[in-house]
Amino acid sequence: MNDTPLANCERDFLLKAIEEKKRLDGRQPYDYRRMKITFGSDYGCCFVDLGKTKVVAQVSCELVAPKESRPNEGIMFFNIELSPMASPAFERGRQSELSVTLNRQLERCLRNSKCIDTESLCVVSGEKVWQIRVDVHLLNHDGDLMGAASVAAITALCHFRRPDVSIQGDEVTVYGPEERDPIPLSIYHMPISVSFSFFQQGTYLLVDPCEREEQLMDGLLMIAMNKHREICSIQSSGGILLLKEQVIRCSKIASVKVSEITELISKALENDKKARKAGSRCGFAESMPQERITALKKDETSVEVSDVMDRANDIIQKSEVPPRAVSSVVVPVPGVGQVGQGLQNSWGLEEEDDDDDDDENGGGELEEKVMKMEEESRGGDVVEISDSEEEEVVVLHSETAK
Repeated sequence: MNDTPLANCERDFLLKAIEEKKRLDGRQPYDYRRMKITFGSDYGCCFVDLGKTKVVAQVSCELVAPKESRPNEGIMFFNIELSPMASPAFERGRQSELSVTLNRQLERCLRNSKCIDTESLCVVSGEKVWQIRVDVHLLNHDGDLMGAASVAAITALCHFRRPDVSIQGDEVTVYGPEERDPIPLSIYHMPISVSFSFFQQGTYLLVDPCEREEQLMDGLLMIAMNKHREICSIQSSGGILLLKEQVIRCSKIASVKVSEITELISKALENDKKARKAGSRCGFAESMPQERITALKKDETSVEVSDVMDRANDIIQKSEVPPRAVSSVVVPVPGVGQVGQGLQNSWGLEEEDDDDDDDENGGGELEEKVMKMEEESRGGDVVEISDSEEEEVVVLHSETAK
């Protein structure tokens, strides 16, 4: 069942606790783990939590041709999917021996026990019947897979509603849930599987074993029974020989457990029906807690706006008159142009450096350029100024050209 085997010290500890009629989770030998049943938003979707074992069952239907041997009966199909998400021991896309055993046991429990009226699934004899498919997916594995799967499957079947149909001649019309209310399945009884594990050749007995207990057990007995104490199926595995008294004792224990689980299923279905009728939160949305965002909450304080103008006038009168701005002549830096009366411009002036040699050289070059510009302006219409330090060429048009 698990890729990681138990250590010898852990094995000895568990066996010693079983001899003293103690279990790791604090249960008694004949106690079940806490079971929780919830439903999805759609009909036929059921979630079952048996301790840490989590299973989801989904029921679907479609119109197909019936079997030749039974033309007046519908078809029931069951499938159990063991994914690696539930346990590392399971492989994806490969049907293991455990999955085959669980599929057969589920078919014996639900289909062979005739808990569902298959004749009511017939639409047209020999032509059209309903095929009911039950897919069971294991979400987390912690022991007693058959017990959780059987509860999820029968609860999903009780919760499922198939579409209504009408027949006019050879034409079959399927109505959606908006046109006509869907019809529930006809279920006679609810068989539920109860698992019993035996230790030390049947000396000790535990009900609803967890995964660690299943690794230590010598044999497993699964009894499917309804609340009327009718045994639907029974299967033993592990190669252990059981006495008649042991089987009878297990059947008596199973009758009590099945009655309790059946009452729990009926209560869950009734609560879901009331919630859907009232239009309140139901199914998976009911288990989600309501969370409110408090980070954006603002403290609302009352603000009086009646005397705002009076207060504003008082503040203006009490305030000091700002000093008048005094215009001052600012000496412009080289390369700055200013607009206004009494302001100086520095266009065409080079930046002065601290070095005297640079000042002398820069001044001489400037005078030569100015003289050259005057000579060229007299002789031609267009003046071109080129500077070795500047990459751009500026073209100036003189007024005499006009």
